[in-house]
Amino acid sequence: MTKSLLFITHAPSDNTRRIRDAALEGLRDPAIEGVDVVVKAPLETVTADVISADAVLLQTTENIGYMGGLTKDFFDRCYNDLLGQKEGMPVATLIRAGLDGTGTKRALTGIYSGLGWRPIAELTVLHGGWDEGFIDIARDTGMALAAGVEAGVF
Repeated sequence: MTKSLLFITHAPSDNTRRIRDAALEGLRDPAIEGVDVVVKAPLETVTADVISADAVLLQTTENIGYMGGLTKDFFDRCYNDLLGQKEGMPVATLIRAGLDGTGTKRALTGIYSGLGWRPIAELTVLHGGWDEGFIDIARDTGMALAAGVEAGVF
């Protein structure tokens, strides 16, 4: 049975698009079979997209100490409709933050808790100046989520 993985990605800059592309490479690793990946920008994502998914990878920026506005818009539109719908859903997170990312991490942790989603690992904050290592982290995060979904671990 094929599983569905939803990648909600807010990538407004060249560097965040590089992170997005690396995560997508990991999600679609050729060794992983039986996982379909749907990629959506937060503004395009609706409740039905989440309900039809078996797992979510969320990529967002941190702006002014909080998640990117379009990511917040997604949760503003869909949160109430998702309550009680996807309890236990595995989620992985990539936060690109120029500073420390704590505001975004705290907000998303609360949102995930309210929805009953289950982070597969600590929310990943890619903070500070650009680091080429962000690419490997994004790829590994995508691959870990997809492989876990394929294996039924998550």
